Amino acid sequence: MIKSEALTKRFGQTTALDHLSTSIEEGCIYGLVGSNGAGKSTFLRLLAGIYRPTEGSLTINDAPVYENSKLKQDIFFIPDEIYQMPGGSMDSMARIYSSLYSNWSTERYTELIKRFPIQPERKLSACSKGMRRQIAIILGLSCMPKYLLLDEAFDGLDPVIRVAVRKLIADDILQRGTTVLIASHNLRELEDMCDHVGLLHGGKILFQRELSELQQGFAKIQFVAKPLPAREEFAKQLDIISFKTSGSIAEMVVRGNPHEIQQKLERLHPLLCESVPLTLEEIFITEMEAVGYDYNNVLF
Repeated sequence: MIKSEALTKRFGQTTALDHLSTSIEEGCIYGLVGSNGAGKSTFLRLLAGIYRPTEGSLTINDAPVYENSKLKQDIFFIPDEIYQMPGGSMDSMARIYSSLYSNWSTERYTELIKRFPIQPERKLSACSKGMRRQIAIILGLSCMPKYLLLDEAFDGLDPVIRVAVRKLIADDILQRGTTVLIASHNLRELEDMCDHVGLLHGGKILFQRELSELQQGFAKIQFVAKPLPAREEFAKQLDIISFKTSGSIAEMVVRGNPHEIQQKLERLHPLLCESVPLTLEEIFITEMEAVGYDYNNVLF
């Protein structure tokens, strides 16, 4: 298990993470979202052992990460800005990684080369941004990590390659129990991949939950009736988060089980009552509003 307790990281007068406490279970795909400067990349770099915590602790299975060379054998981090030796090739990078990671699999590397349209001997300086990210993913998966850390994992990849990478990551989780952390602004992509999500803002985790729990905890309702009941009538039975009306139509976001919400609304004899699942983006906006944040200045 990955666990942080009062984890704090400062850079001079800037506090990137502020007493962050969280835990992440083994074998899950954990999506970390938040605004620019929220601390997502800092958290991943702390978890990769690149940064030393200023205060607090960050451990994997109770072992501290920083300066733990044995533990780092099981961690692979692909940052947003990828550095690869410009004079080298994927093959020369593979030789370096095979000397650094004891779990390196030449068989896996050979297999992955066949799946991606990249010549392993091609100079990295002649590769596009998307190709360099593919190379980083191939090398990372070939190191057979137990913990795969991805910062804007799919940036620059075309749709076909994105699907292929998602499948490879899913296969690693199923076959090897890999734990994957993905920091991203692309909520739609995280919604397709992750089973747990966390919202980071101001250096702290505002909340984290299973994605299925999040999706079952809200409903977006379109309600039509003549006459349309006042908001107070709905509020007697429902935990209303947002409420808008237009003529005889009410649109609302309600906290609770969608099926149970619809049953309660049927008692108000609507002409029409439809429940629509919220997207991950809508859920986060709702949660941000609920704790008093202006999401227009936070997420997007």
